[in-house]
Amino acid sequence: MAIRVLLLILFISFSFSIGASAEGPLKAAFIRDHQLWIKEGDKELQLTTGQYVSSPKWSKDGQFIAYLAGKEEGGKTNLYIYDVKKKESYKPYPIIEANEIKWSPTSNQLAYNSGGILNVTKTKNGRPQGFENVSLGVSDFEWFPDGKAFIVSSQSNLLPTGWEPVRLFKVPVDANLDTNKIKPFYTIQTNTTDLFAIDADYLTFSPDGSWISFLLTPTASWSNDSNTLSVLSSVGDHFQVIGKMLGYENWIKWAPSKNQLAFISGEGRFFVENKDTTVTEIPTANKQKGYTPKGYVDLDLEWLSLDEIIVARAKENKAWKLGPVPTMFTALYVINLESGEQRQITFPKNNKIDNTPQVVGSTITWYRTSKKENQGDVWIKDRVDGLEYRWLKNVDTAPTFFIASN
Repeated sequence: MAIRVLLLILFISFSFSIGASAEGPLKAAFIRDHQLWIKEGDKELQLTTGQYVSSPKWSKDGQFIAYLAGKEEGGKTNLYIYDVKKKESYKPYPIIEANEIKWSPTSNQLAYNSGGILNVTKTKNGRPQGFENVSLGVSDFEWFPDGKAFIVSSQSNLLPTGWEPVRLFKVPVDANLDTNKIKPFYTIQTNTTDLFAIDADYLTFSPDGSWISFLLTPTASWSNDSNTLSVLSSVGDHFQVIGKMLGYENWIKWAPSKNQLAFISGEGRFFVENKDTTVTEIPTANKQKGYTPKGYVDLDLEWLSLDEIIVARAKENKAWKLGPVPTMFTALYVINLESGEQRQITFPKNNKIDNTPQVVGSTITWYRTSKKENQGDVWIKDRVDGLEYRWLKNVDTAPTFFIASN
């Protein structure tokens, strides 16, 4: 009997180890002291020196990391690509000033916005090299899931009669500035009472590609306090306003594999109150549900599973009116959407702040910092009840993990 029990324990242990290792070691690009690094498993490697790096993005197959780098913080940035196999950084073209970069969902082709001009890389010797113009007048853009076209927004103009509508266009990858190939996709009629906007940002497709979410943004000062989350069907025939929120891209997340949208609703530029995790089915019929308990604010979110969301939560501070804006000391909580159960899963001490939750397979990661620190550490745990430990020390921002896709 004892032998059978021992064999059963060994079998379970072996099965668990296989399952746990099937995802492979974590792999991430991150920024430390303004420089680009990567870590895979327990090995760290510095990739750049003497630059101010931002926005690292992995290609679909993990062979390349695109990033922006400049000579000074907040200055002009040029596009670089790091070749993981050849272990070298290069410029796809001698000078490419860019402010937004996105890899194709189907290939190692990179799209980027350079002063309102949408461009894509060509391919030479198996890696992105050179470029082709695609479209002018682009504000924001996103690849269609098939990698053959873009949906782009174009900021409206102020006319003597008022602001123009916000327009979206469908642009083939091979448009090459040919306006005959570019087609109007949807026009959003705005007004100054209940739907004022001059642009559409953070275009993101739902998991099945049938919907696009985006944030309608008004003029700068107004946008600091309120923007309008909206969705549009991927064929451009059904537009719907979802709710009001601040302009943070990470506060809008599609569920992993269904048309359900989570976002942090609420107006007002300060985090002290009125920031609530809200979930809605898309298309919605006024079936939104809020999950933030009274007396608290949620300031970041991430889907853990189809029925669970992780949020960064703090106690609200309605008493604050004037003076320095108070620091919101967030910890991570998990919300079960089915049962309504909520529980705290991280417990930062000594005035530490846990934010930017990310989920990679079964691993939960977050960024832990403090009010007085310019850097922070990345902590991880396996599943909700796993043992937490520090995975990265002294990094400038949360890392960008490579997540293999089919």
